[in-house]
Amino acid sequence: MTYTLNAMVAVGAVVAALLAPPHASAATTRPAVVTTDNETPVLYDDEAGGNASGDDPAIWVHPADSRKSMVIVTVKEGGLRVYDMGSRELQSLPATEAPRIDTAAGRYNNVDIAYGVSLAGRTVDVAVVSDRYNDQLRFFVVNPAGATARTPLVEVTAADQNFLFNPDRAAVDEEHTAYGLAIWQPRPGESYAVVTQEGATTVATARIVEIGGKLGYTDIRRLTMPGTFRLPDGTTWVPCAEPGALPQFEGVAVDQASGVLYAAQEDVGLWRLQLPLGSASQPTLIDRVKDFGIHDVYDSETEECQPVDPKAKGYGGNLLTADAEGVDIYYGPGASGYVLVSSQGDDTFAVYERQGANEALGSFQVKGVDGADDINGSDGLAVTNRPVGDYRQGLLVTHDEPETGPDVDDERDATNFSYVSWGDIAGAMSLTVDIRTGNDPRFR
Repeated sequence: MTYTLNAMVAVGAVVAALLAPPHASAATTRPAVVTTDNETPVLYDDEAGGNASGDDPAIWVHPADSRKSMVIVTVKEGGLRVYDMGSRELQSLPATEAPRIDTAAGRYNNVDIAYGVSLAGRTVDVAVVSDRYNDQLRFFVVNPAGATARTPLVEVTAADQNFLFNPDRAAVDEEHTAYGLAIWQPRPGESYAVVTQEGATTVATARIVEIGGKLGYTDIRRLTMPGTFRLPDGTTWVPCAEPGALPQFEGVAVDQASGVLYAAQEDVGLWRLQLPLGSASQPTLIDRVKDFGIHDVYDSETEECQPVDPKAKGYGGNLLTADAEGVDIYYGPGASGYVLVSSQGDDTFAVYERQGANEALGSFQVKGVDGADDINGSDGLAVTNRPVGDYRQGLLVTHDEPETGPDVDDERDATNFSYVSWGDIAGAMSLTVDIRTGNDPRFR
């Protein structure tokens, strides 16, 4: 099934958002500073490094022994890596060919965890991954022994799954394919993947199902989000992109209690919309990147966008510097908590209230200490309110690019992931620490 929202209907919500001032309370506040001394081994995106380019993390929380919890990350053509709470590598999985007749080697972009999935008469936790080169989902069962398991992840993807966004392999090879990903579990025994499309404004959901003792998906629904915006000065703004591309979404997260999807449109800002797709409520643009509304032109020589008028001010917000990237939710009691967004363009992280109108609370940056480097250009992130390992007040894991330091070969493309104590973030920004959200592992 395909559901398409008329883009102009959603644009009305954008215009309404523009009439309100940006989040002024956060405008004059400098980013808070927190530190980290815990980072994963360096990854190199070259043949010698297995073409491993870090992108997106997920935190799997062990149900009984938090020290057995794990961090699972995508490294694109390099596949997956699994780390323990001390950032030591436990497993390296290559991006293998997908189990399909018209197969191609994988490119793993984003990852999230589905808890309590039924498979072959068992209840298992599953790492769900978007595979760009095959425009589909890949599924990996998590060994319940977690960080003490000899093989933490095993693939269980069913054969010949439908493409998520494209009609055939020829279209898939154009690479406008599965990109960002988050899991939505509205009730026990029911799991969906929310997936975005590279180079497009389309968001899809697919229900995860068992097929012949493995996992696949069905009931694909798609929603077209806005790609053009009417501005208060009467002009129409189209965010600049390379030829053939539209303003894409990547970072997504679902509030498991309310079914609200938070989605970062990289050159536009942070949206919220109600699941399932096609609900009566309209998408709302919560916050805008700083250069929202500034008309740019694409320079084919530099492959970058340049403003038509360098002095133009636009209609942007105060916290997000494009690209707006990773998104996740820190759960507090009831409807409280926070929405975190990677502000990739200025190496900071924006924080919004989870409840109400998602008031902006400010931002923070992460400095490295004791041999760890500062976090730069963060793409994906994941946060949990659960005690995991030595992080007794919760944990943020974030991508870092470029990875730097005396032991890093700066002639190679280097990335990794850093662990940051939620307690440190909460202390620096006067936020809440709460680990009493019950036993439902979805509220991670």
